[in-house]
Amino acid sequence: MFIDGVAFALMGSALAIGLAGIGSALGVGIAGEAGAGVMTEDPSKFGQVLLLQALPGTQGIYGLLSGFWVLLKLGLFGGTPVDVTTAQGLQILFACLPIAIVGLISGISQGKTSAASIGLIAKRPEETGKAIILPAMVETYAVLALLATILLLNSIQL
Repeated sequence: MFIDGVAFALMGSALAIGLAGIGSALGVGIAGEAGAGVMTEDPSKFGQVLLLQALPGTQGIYGLLSGFWVLLKLGLFGGTPVDVTTAQGLQILFACLPIAIVGLISGISQGKTSAASIGLIAKRPEETGKAIILPAMVETYAVLALLATILLLNSIQL
């Protein structure tokens, strides 16, 4: 096994998990702050607020999925570890960048959009459906980044 190649591949996995996770953590925190403010006024809105707060958490899940995909590809989960050249390791690293970068940015952006939607629910609870659609639009780009990462990872021959 070429250590350099594996190191680059593991770096890609770590970036996908770490950056997307950071984006989700920040996004969920941003939405949670808005949600706490709304629930101090009306605790009955907990269910609606919780749904909107949870939305930015998906980027972290996508990053985790991508990171595990790399580990499976490397044969590190109960399989036989494969030899990875430096070039292959770099390919895996770069394949992980779409979900790492987009997961970070979209998690934060979705948190801000969720916070705004929580404000909408505070004033007009009958508009919950519309309030959910706004942060869901941000989700589209995280899903596209996940798809790109998976397609790129699948195109790498080890």
